[in-house]
Amino acid sequence: MSMIAFFGALESGLIYALMALGVLISFRILDFPDLTADGSFPLGGAVAALAIVSGFNPWLACIFAMMAGMMAGMATALLNVKLGILHLLAGILVMTALYSVNLRIMGAPNLSLLGESTVFSIFTDGTNGVWVRVVVALCVVVVVKLLLDWFFSTQIGLAMRATGSNAKMAQAQGINTSAVIILGMAISNGLIALSGALFVQTQGGADVSIGIGTIVIGLAAVIIGETVLTAKRIFWITLSVVIGAVLYKLFIQIALSNQTLRSVGFGPQDLNLVTALLVVIVLMLPKYRSKALYVLGFGRNTQKDLSKSRSKETA
Repeated sequence: MSMIAFFGALESGLIYALMALGVLISFRILDFPDLTADGSFPLGGAVAALAIVSGFNPWLACIFAMMAGMMAGMATALLNVKLGILHLLAGILVMTALYSVNLRIMGAPNLSLLGESTVFSIFTDGTNGVWVRVVVALCVVVVVKLLLDWFFSTQIGLAMRATGSNAKMAQAQGINTSAVIILGMAISNGLIALSGALFVQTQGGADVSIGIGTIVIGLAAVIIGETVLTAKRIFWITLSVVIGAVLYKLFIQIALSNQTLRSVGFGPQDLNLVTALLVVIVLMLPKYRSKALYVLGFGRNTQKDLSKSRSKETA
């Protein structure tokens, strides 16, 4: 893999890390299986592209994209908590509706950004674009990650985590779980839309189909991160998701550039197939890792230690 391909995968992984953080909030924090991501990702790209073409500052365009994504997430949450529609179905309905909304926003299936100023072009001089885009994306990811870490240490953030862990218990403690779910879904899809806004600025344009498979990538990043870095503290959980997104994109780049895979017929057109296979492998890793630890004796020791601690507590 060439250095250009490596930096490209790193840049893409960092941008998708924002989307993976959004997926983390819905799937892990709130325990809300949300499929809106496939619609809110291109929504963010469409809004940002239209704003940039209309003459707005690229950073302001990203804020507009986040606001649009937050409204999409709120729509999904409202369908669930107010109308009683199953969360999966609510996400599918909003995702389907957003396809038409994105076409309306762009006025066409795609919208070019060639020649337009972006959040990356401000810092590039034509020769350093390869690594400067990585640095800018990294700075955005770090800021968002730290803000999320702070938010989940506040009372509202703790209430959100409690709602995802046990909604009935959270209600018994006086938490307005409906409001918390709406807020969490807004933040989740706002981050996903921000990721889409940055993505289209690296690709030179927005397209209505860029959201296909977004939720799969997000889940893969979350699962890879959890496999690589198991932790309970929110700081390490968010960090694991960022690492998972970067590793995921690097794995995909390595897979598609590997001569062995090319020799058996895999190519760039098989990206979604390789993605699905990678997710299956990652899902299997925790299971076989547990079996390997048990065979090596760590599993037995853990059970013995647990039994000893319980007997001490009983005594």
